[in-house]
Amino acid sequence: MKNETLLGFDIGTSSVKAALVDIATGACIASAQYPDEEAPIIAPQPGWAEQDPEMWWDETVKAARRLAAKTSLEGVRAVGISYQMHGLVCTDREGKPVRGAIIWCDGRAVPYGEAALKQIGKERCMERMLNAPGNFTAAKLAWVKDREPDNYRRIAKIMLPGDYIAMRLSGGEVQTTVSGLSEGIFWDFRENGVSSDVMNCFGFAPELIPDIVPTFSRQTVVSAEAAKALGIPEGTPVTYRAGDQPNNALSLGVLHPGEVAATGGTSGVVYGVTDRVSCDPESRVNIFAHVNHTAAAPRLGVLLCINGTGILNSWMRRQIGGGRLSYPEMNELAATAPVGADGLSIIPFGNGAERLLGNKAPGAAMTGIDFNRHTQAHLLRAAQEGIAFSMAYGMEVMAEMGLRLKSIRAGRANMFLSPLFRETLATTTGAEITLYDTDGAAGAARGAGIGAGIYTTAEEAFDGLRQTDLIKPDAAQQEACREAYGRWREALERVKSEK
Repeated sequence: MKNETLLGFDIGTSSVKAALVDIATGACIASAQYPDEEAPIIAPQPGWAEQDPEMWWDETVKAARRLAAKTSLEGVRAVGISYQMHGLVCTDREGKPVRGAIIWCDGRAVPYGEAALKQIGKERCMERMLNAPGNFTAAKLAWVKDREPDNYRRIAKIMLPGDYIAMRLSGGEVQTTVSGLSEGIFWDFRENGVSSDVMNCFGFAPELIPDIVPTFSRQTVVSAEAAKALGIPEGTPVTYRAGDQPNNALSLGVLHPGEVAATGGTSGVVYGVTDRVSCDPESRVNIFAHVNHTAAAPRLGVLLCINGTGILNSWMRRQIGGGRLSYPEMNELAATAPVGADGLSIIPFGNGAERLLGNKAPGAAMTGIDFNRHTQAHLLRAAQEGIAFSMAYGMEVMAEMGLRLKSIRAGRANMFLSPLFRETLATTTGAEITLYDTDGAAGAARGAGIGAGIYTTAEEAFDGLRQTDLIKPDAAQQEACREAYGRWREALERVKSEK
């Protein structure tokens, strides 16, 4: 008798990951990803970032086939999808992409968001959308409308990356969620519907917005063609989809007010759940509908995003030794340098406009370098410290909103695989970090189990979640960390003032 399982996909910027969770035990029994190296980001101009949506589908198929080479997919009962947030996919009436997807770290739409904020009014935007339009999906669509009118006229539906994958799974059914619309700044929390302010301001036709389905629900089913490509049963229901950061929080069982999750992939995120419908007036952090949000029982995710975290680490890998060092070897080498890297500081904001910095793009910077003292170890340590310090800087903003972060949950993956990084973050912020053996694909699989009604509660879905590490602030290193963080902040202010 074949095991009954749940299949999750995580459509990332760098790769697509697939995971299979056993329903009976709650354990993740196999996982796979494609490609092995980072997928390409197309940058036709400085500050732009695009990917081909059809590449995501190809990667999804290949990740599923790699998974099938490890274990049978015949018992899959439901499929869940996690995806990179804030992207814009434009499709025609046949469901074909009109142009490349404008992804989360693309900065071209900032002026359109700023113009909308002025036209709608800052107070009204914050009251209703809980965010400025900024550089999010709606502003990206406004750029297409203004700069590529021929492409805009061809658009039948707009989608987020996960909506596009769900459409490909179903063979053509186009849907989205409240959580997805909120991350695109299309959702009015006061009216509990698509924002007429945003639609009217930008001149978007209502028909562009897909049908809305609940985050946890029988949304669609896998078509015969997609089932054959993936190696799963035809008619398998797709029962969950969410952006990568709400999904990461779900993956770690973060569902209730006061609980906090973090990630350190291409971008770095700290994500806290609140039941207060409030906002940061400066939009340095953003508020979106969490996976379990309802109008009657608000559950909102306060999202701090640092664009340049894992991408800085991978850039360092390519530059130092021509990519011959593995990430574990990099971590070991970085740890041989002292806390504070002997005065070397790296500012990691080299991957597009930063909401944390008011949608400014100061770029990356290196300060305090001494040619006679600093080595590869210092560079690697300063990079990891710079990433941790940028998160600490953003967590100060979250504290201003009433989210005091005393403990953080994270998956044992990406930057959190580095002892140096996680110890620096814990010691700088004073927060304990608990690591779990999970990732976004496994979380999406468990989300599918909730959406399919296989699990009656979220708690039941996470019975199989296993804690691997507990990192506490290191009192012996606290003074050195604070000194290094203070120097890093001074360097950041200099960089900002020069832009």
